[in-house]
Amino acid sequence: MRTTRREFLRAALLLPAGAYLARFQALAAPLRGAVKITAIKALQLDFQGDGCLVRIETDSGITGYGETGVDVKTARVLIPRLNLIGADPLAIERHFQAITGIIHPYRPNYPFISGIDIALWDVAGKILDLPIYKLMGGPLRDAVEMYSHGDTLKNMGSPESCHEWAGWITDQPEGFKTFKIEPLQALGGEHAGPEITTAQLAKVERGFANVREAVGEGIDIAVHCHNQYDVPSAIAVARATEEIRPAWIEDPLNSVEFCEGWMAVKQATRTPVLTGEKVEMVKEFKPFIDNMAVDIIHPDISFAGGFTGCRRIAEYAQLNRVPMALHNVGSLVRTFASVHLAASVPNFYRCESRLGHAERIVENMVAGKPQLIKKSMFRLPEGPGLGLEIDPGFMRDHTPRGEDWG
Repeated sequence: MRTTRREFLRAALLLPAGAYLARFQALAAPLRGAVKITAIKALQLDFQGDGCLVRIETDSGITGYGETGVDVKTARVLIPRLNLIGADPLAIERHFQAITGIIHPYRPNYPFISGIDIALWDVAGKILDLPIYKLMGGPLRDAVEMYSHGDTLKNMGSPESCHEWAGWITDQPEGFKTFKIEPLQALGGEHAGPEITTAQLAKVERGFANVREAVGEGIDIAVHCHNQYDVPSAIAVARATEEIRPAWIEDPLNSVEFCEGWMAVKQATRTPVLTGEKVEMVKEFKPFIDNMAVDIIHPDISFAGGFTGCRRIAEYAQLNRVPMALHNVGSLVRTFASVHLAASVPNFYRCESRLGHAERIVENMVAGKPQLIKKSMFRLPEGPGLGLEIDPGFMRDHTPRGEDWG
């Protein structure tokens, strides 16, 4: 008895989520070799400070988008070294093994590879007419919880300013339930790090207490450091803010090369410790997970390995029951990719969002400008691949003069 393509796809989708690679390979098998990559191009939009977009074109007319963690000049130098022109875009695992291998005289650039991997999955989803989260074994949830920033809080030292900010966030359509706020905001731009003084600590403690009093218990607040402190100062900041019951303290230490200092911070505070935005691939997360050096890992899909690399990170963390949040300050390409990843791993915690920032830039990247986040939740895209239809006018408006895909 012959099996129809529809029956074959239905059977493949019934494979368990943990067998996502087998599921994807089963879905892709009937179309292997049917589509070829014809070009890979890069473009950096005027608001992208930590990466650029990449576009994979195929002979079928299908185009896939990704977002890297490198600038456009670096991406354009590295693209020819991929040797992917003429290749089958559905052979993602094979490509990932090839381009992450150490091939003399180059070492792999994982932030660049991350964007290529995202674009390959976008192409694959469009070829197979399925969202990426379904290719990866999901969805495990119907919507993804997002969190935002307290950048619009003008003066943490002022209770009045904190109450004004609390009113402002209540009026925003996204309805975020979690915000992360920098200790530096309590210091009025005063430098702090790697050491922090007693006077500075007092300002930080008062500032976060003001925020908690203003927003009440219905909003989670995280302490958002930027890898600026040594171990004693990181512990001091963590302890100074414990009374507001932060959701986490993020990136307090000024090194991610070794996990031992992180273990000391974690053991010294009741607040969950989170890091990972500067950590790449499962091999760099492994010591943090093996030694339980942090409570929550925080990779960025455009830096840590794309879908393929971050899926492995999530699976390794899940073995140790370590939750995974997602760092994301990129364009909507990175945001949509993060949402698909979050929908397909069991140990997902929360995802950062550039949507909802005061400048309101990335909201306009999607055609039709729908409200993507409501009550802090991002509903899963239903279209194939990333499910992101990019607005052409937005691309024209934010492409630097004299630049184009190249």
